[in-house]
Amino acid sequence: MTFLLTRELGRLAKWLRIFGFDALYSHEDNFGAIVIQALRESRIIITRNHRLARSCRTKTVLLKSETLKNQVVELLKELQLDLKSDKMFRRCILCNVELVAIEKERVRGQVPDYVFQTQDSFITCPACKRIYWSGTHWGNVMQTLEEIGLS
Repeated sequence: MTFLLTRELGRLAKWLRIFGFDALYSHEDNFGAIVIQALRESRIIITRNHRLARSCRTKTVLLKSETLKNQVVELLKELQLDLKSDKMFRRCILCNVELVAIEKERVRGQVPDYVFQTQDSFITCPACKRIYWSGTHWGNVMQTLEEIGLS
C-alpha cells in the first residue's frame, strides 16, 4: 500500500516512513491536485480534512484523532496494516526514497566520530544523501509502539 497524506499529517507521514510504508506528504491546498496525484500513483489519501474526504472519489481514510499516537492506531486499524520490524527504517524519513547500504569507509567524516567508531552498518538515501545507522532512535520507536500498545 502506498499513501498520500495531506498537509496536516506531516508527523504521521514521517512515522509511516519509519514503519517502512511509501508515504508521500502533500503541501497542496488544491484538492483536485491531491486527488489527481493519488489516482495517477494509485495512492490512498489519508487526511483529517472532512471536505476532502467527502468529495473524494478515490480510496480515502479520514482520521478523527488529533494526536500522533492515536492517528497511528486509527490508521493501522482502519487499513488492517501489520507492522513488521524487518520493514522498519527502510525509507528516508525526509524524502520517502528507499534507503541503500553504504560501506562504512564511505561515511568517514560524514557522521560523528563516536558513531563511526561504534557502528558497523550504515544506510543512506540516494536522493538527499542523509546517512542513517542503528542508534537510539530504534529504541525510541519501539518505546512509542509499546506506549501505543502495538509492540
